[in-house]
Amino acid sequence: MLVVMQSNATDAEVRSVCEKIESLGLKAHPMPGAGRTAIGITGNQGALDLGVLESFPGVVECIPVTKPYKLVSLEVKPDPTIVRIPTPSGEVLVGGGNISLTAGPCAVESLDQCLAIAEQLKPTGVHLFRGGAYKPRTSPYSFQGLGLAGLKILEQVRKHYGYGIVTEAIDNESLDLVEEYADVIQIGARNMQNFSLLKRAGRAKRPVLLKRGMSATLDEFLMGAEYVMSEGNYQVMLCERGVRTFSDFSRNTLDLAVVPAVQKRSHLPILVDPSHGTGKRHKVLPLSRAAVAVGADGLLIEVHHQPEKALSDGMQSILPSEFAALSSEVQQIAQLLRRHVN
Repeated sequence: MLVVMQSNATDAEVRSVCEKIESLGLKAHPMPGAGRTAIGITGNQGALDLGVLESFPGVVECIPVTKPYKLVSLEVKPDPTIVRIPTPSGEVLVGGGNISLTAGPCAVESLDQCLAIAEQLKPTGVHLFRGGAYKPRTSPYSFQGLGLAGLKILEQVRKHYGYGIVTEAIDNESLDLVEEYADVIQIGARNMQNFSLLKRAGRAKRPVLLKRGMSATLDEFLMGAEYVMSEGNYQVMLCERGVRTFSDFSRNTLDLAVVPAVQKRSHLPILVDPSHGTGKRHKVLPLSRAAVAVGADGLLIEVHHQPEKALSDGMQSILPSEFAALSSEVQQIAQLLRRHVN
């Protein structure tokens, strides 16, 4: 169910409707938009009859939401969500006309490694630094990340260079620490349907970057985001990172068609990770161009100053100089689309 408020509804009127909804044992989710506020209602086990709400001051109407994902749907919020990421060097906007670039190594290996990459990335103007302190790997014998020590290294990168930090949480315990040290909580492909972790991310006070599962349908992807939002965290970004197919010439199949498909169904921004999507260094630049051209709201790029020595995914990591070229080219494409690259 969706309660549509008048464009001039006051905060007190919105709050009054939310209090009535909560008094009925349901959960109210006010979603401010450019022209009006809508209040999504979750927690009901069947059909709702909330006609009484239409008599409240400031209410236009109550309408049912037909999609299985309620809060993610365009029916609830027809204008694009803009996620705001505070960083020491300024606020980064993701969504609407804003395209964000995030760069850094797949894994945090050492302080020297991260500072070297951060230093070489600084001239490109990128504001978000990615790096995995926790690495869920297919093999138990592969490098699993430095954990808390890795988060402290990322904290130093933030302190020295002013980047916002994007890093992955793999369970509830690591999410507690990621929320403390990072600016964006990433939920990786392997955890897209880890529902307890999604609920915990929904209670976090940081924006969440949710990656698509490697075999997930579009509806399953959006329902993962619904789990986060249903707990009250509306600062959610989606990320396409490639799906598993029969293709044998790339690590995954980067499904760029999902970008306009998401935008037809949801108000949430969607980013693209061409590094994991292809697994091949020489494919990252052309797929980055294509992602921006098709309407992606951002890119996640793996960058390493010595990819041949990387402990994780060196074959898909580009050099800082290659990222500088990538940044320049996608900005030119963005200008044609009347969009802005952060």
